[in-house]
Amino acid sequence: MSSVTRNRLVAGDSTTSVLVARGVLAASALAFFASWLVLFQWVDETALVAGVHVLKLLGVALVAAGVGLTVVGVGSRLEYFESTPSSSAGLPVGFVFGLLWAVLGGLVATRLLGNALAMWLPVAAGFGIVGLLVSVLPREDVGSTLPVAAILVLLGGYVVVGGINAGWTWSPSWSSAVFPGSELVPLLVVFGALLSAWSAAKAREGFGAEGRQSGAYYLVGSVVFAMLGVLALLVAFIVKNGLETMLTRTSLTGGHLTLPFVGSVPWAEFPFLMNQTGGLFVEVPGVLPAVMGTLWLVFGAVLFAVPLGIGAAVFLTEYAERGRFTQVVEVATNGLWSTPSIVFGLFGLAFLVPRISGGNSIFVGQLVLGFMLLPLVLITSREAILAVPDEHRDASAALGVTKWETIRSVVLPAAMPGTITGVILGVGRIAGETAPLLLVFGGSPYPSSYPNVLGSFQFSTQPPFVTNDALLSPASALPYQLYSTITAGVFPKEIFTNTEFGWGTALVLLCVVLGLYAIGVGSRLYFRRKLHHE
Repeated sequence: MSSVTRNRLVAGDSTTSVLVARGVLAASALAFFASWLVLFQWVDETALVAGVHVLKLLGVALVAAGVGLTVVGVGSRLEYFESTPSSSAGLPVGFVFGLLWAVLGGLVATRLLGNALAMWLPVAAGFGIVGLLVSVLPREDVGSTLPVAAILVLLGGYVVVGGINAGWTWSPSWSSAVFPGSELVPLLVVFGALLSAWSAAKAREGFGAEGRQSGAYYLVGSVVFAMLGVLALLVAFIVKNGLETMLTRTSLTGGHLTLPFVGSVPWAEFPFLMNQTGGLFVEVPGVLPAVMGTLWLVFGAVLFAVPLGIGAAVFLTEYAERGRFTQVVEVATNGLWSTPSIVFGLFGLAFLVPRISGGNSIFVGQLVLGFMLLPLVLITSREAILAVPDEHRDASAALGVTKWETIRSVVLPAAMPGTITGVILGVGRIAGETAPLLLVFGGSPYPSSYPNVLGSFQFSTQPPFVTNDALLSPASALPYQLYSTITAGVFPKEIFTNTEFGWGTALVLLCVVLGLYAIGVGSRLYFRRKLHHE
């Protein structure tokens, strides 16, 4: 009877601790997300929510998380909650908390005693030692919660009482930078939310081995989510600032600028995308010449690099013996992939331009970007070919198939999804490159016509047999035009400001890159399904 009663009570108490830990996780997640919105200025730092400033609400979230962690940690230590903590949180946790406490002590000392090194450094060291000892000496449930809770309550409380607000600034003596409170508070809340999520995740699982695993899972997951969230916010920021410009057209009746919608029916016209940038009688300047220039650059680079890269990968993997030669090639390709793009541009300017076109041209730009793409194609293709099981090769050889037919019919189709992945990554890089284009490709940033590459081929019976004046002429590309718009300060039309035209160009460039990604992902899925069906 008594055992059953005790088990029910323990189960109820354990549920309470889990609920408190979940509440801390929820508060941490909301504070984390809201801080990024403030940092990206999607939410004004002076905005009021239910009559309270946003920054103060972030401080309240930190205080609430700190109180919740205190309840869970103290309750576990007093055995009100069921848990299985270790004897100590461990030295790694102690060093991390000691560093955080040292930073907190330094901030407090600089605020109260000034920026002199002799004043705040001893205080920071003392705080760090205290944080280390408080984390390591007690049991894990106390060492993993109370040091974090103290940091959260101090920081959050200081923000709530107005110690740090939107108009507050910090000018440390060791730097000439000025840190405004509108940016410092969200950053502090981001790090505080990560700490509280880690500690609450450990508490939810009752500490111990499962708690440490859960805490690491939430911490890593939060960092990954933050990275993806920042990328999503960057894309959304570009879309928000560039969508109106990209959809702008001239009204059919008034001559003023409107969006291409009449009622609820969209018009199938996008002048910003389809019009020329310069020239006469262009009511809405567009980016079509730059779009075509970008596509021709990417097409030529892929046409140059992919066959060479795959061929080299096949030779190194299937024909060349593993030895000094292949090791040198591996080192060289890895070094080339990490080489700055401006170096490739200098190579093209010094070596290719004098020998091919005598000046900037599309063809030289294609070659330079192709050289940039080649190392990644070679690396990923070689890894994909090496990943093909040897059993496939042995089975093909057992049927009497030649080595080349085995490579062509068995190895390359199996390696194609991995190869296409490398091409996708490489195309995403070269499509947005600007530095090489400034040296070997760009002509007028706002041309009045797009390059007519297909219609400029001429054939003859004398060398070089095929010529194309369009390929040997300069052109414009989206990253090159975007750079010129931002830096030159001169735009040939008064219908857009430089900023508006720049954001619209950035959005079009983003759409082009995402479109190329979509083509690559579709190709990879096609080959993967074809491989599985076979």
